[in-house]
Amino acid sequence: MKTIFETRRKESRESKGKRLLFNWFPAYRRTGGRIVFCSGDWNEVHVCLRLNFFTKNYVGSVFGGSIYGALDPIYMIQLIRILGNDYVVWDKSAQVKFIKPVRKTVYAKFEIGDEQLAEIREAVARNGKYTIDFTTAFQDEAGTIYAEAVKTLYIADKAFYSLNQK
Repeated sequence: MKTIFETRRKESRESKGKRLLFNWFPAYRRTGGRIVFCSGDWNEVHVCLRLNFFTKNYVGSVFGGSIYGALDPIYMIQLIRILGNDYVVWDKSAQVKFIKPVRKTVYAKFEIGDEQLAEIREAVARNGKYTIDFTTAFQDEAGTIYAEAVKTLYIADKAFYSLNQK
């Protein structure tokens, strides 16, 4: 599978291996989504979603659950990989706006910038926790947007999180 997004980042052997394994993980595989690119630093991930027998709904377009399921875990996993074991990352909420029925292959780009990472680290160092919104969209090769999503994630210092769980 290919990606439609240009990038200067490169996959590493490790990120390519994780990408291939993740695509075979049953819960993700059943969404119909496939990770087609994962940068070595995990700051950029591209996902592809195709219309096929397993993703088609009653009216012949991609099932909304497949659209959401294909993008659901990506930002959380990126942050877990980037921030490391000193942080706890949880999905808090999601909002998906279905703009047009998906009847072709669509792609989404998940990118976390260095400024966002600095903002997260500073806020967590200051407050012990932080909540942030990330936005992505599924689009076709022509750039037509079919669905937009906002994911809200909770990030906390592991010690802060453990203390507040008791």
